[in-house]
Amino acid sequence: MAEAFAHIHGGEHVEAFSAGSKPSGVINPKAIRFMSELGYDLTTHTSKSLDDIEGEFDAVITMGCGDDCPWIPAKHREDWGLPDPKHMDDDGYRSVRDDISSRVKSLLAALR
Repeated sequence: MAEAFAHIHGGEHVEAFSAGSKPSGVINPKAIRFMSELGYDLTTHTSKSLDDIEGEFDAVITMGCGDDCPWIPAKHREDWGLPDPKHMDDDGYRSVRDDISSRVKSLLAALR
């Protein structure tokens, strides 16, 4: 969802990638459903491994993996430590989704 919000809020001026240390290979159907509520088609995304991501980045955001996160070169780093909404009810999922949206907006503003 963070990659999607980077595209939504940053437009063509932002190149964003998301990846996981243990990708499932599929996009969570709940993520697809809750992003579609905002008019975003998450089915165009793929589940990627961190091994598929190369380069040095302006920002790297981790989602609560702490010291277990692999090192990825970046000028700016943050760990948002958000709960995984995978097993949350609808309201909980929307809350995490909206928190990610807000954080992405703030990050993009800070990087400009």
